[in-house]
Amino acid sequence: MKKLIFYLMLGITVGFLSGCDLDDDEYSMDNVWVGYGVIQKDSVSDSFTIELDNGAILFPANSSHWDDDVTDDQRVLANFTIVGERQNEDIEQYDVRINSLRNILFKSILDITPAIEDSIGNDPIHIKDHWLRNNMLNFELQYRGGSTVHYINLVKQPDTTATEPVVLELRHNDNDDPEMFRMSAVVTFDLSSIQVAGKDSVSFKVIAKDFDDETLEFTGVYKY
Repeated sequence: MKKLIFYLMLGITVGFLSGCDLDDDEYSMDNVWVGYGVIQKDSVSDSFTIELDNGAILFPANSSHWDDDVTDDQRVLANFTIVGERQNEDIEQYDVRINSLRNILFKSILDITPAIEDSIGNDPIHIKDHWLRNNMLNFELQYRGGSTVHYINLVKQPDTTATEPVVLELRHNDNDDPEMFRMSAVVTFDLSSIQVAGKDSVSFKVIAKDFDDETLEFTGVYKY
């Protein structure tokens, strides 16, 4: 369980606990783990595994129950119970029972063009948290709305990867949705398109329009 301490464990009677304090009953069917990952689906057998963000691999014992609901390379938040650990010196592998799978929006970076300028919008959005895992830049977001679908994109000006940091704009289109409730979402963006040939990393800066006309900025380094 070395790497799974990165995730959360829910005990039925003890609420949320850190995975660092596991006891000998860590594989109890009463224990539930939650982690972000990507579906790897076998096109022949239709079965699938889940590669968690920390590199551990989950082998669902009840995969047939979810076969029609998942696709290859789908980003998910998996809720699972560990039923056993596989012996592998290089990669942590676990047999699990999937309790639920939540689809996470997983998108590529868009180039800003006149054709999409209006549709990407520039409505306020709050970045509650952000983290980088492999090629995936993840955001936990808050916005205001009520009943209409919102569009969220990460965009850049065309042909800007030669200059660092690469400037990325988090854009939000609320589609004129009335601001009735504070809402939240988790979105993941694939940074592969800003890779530069001959380099193994690239620096980037993210800009977003927050509420009260404030501008939020942060920088990072994408290593590949």
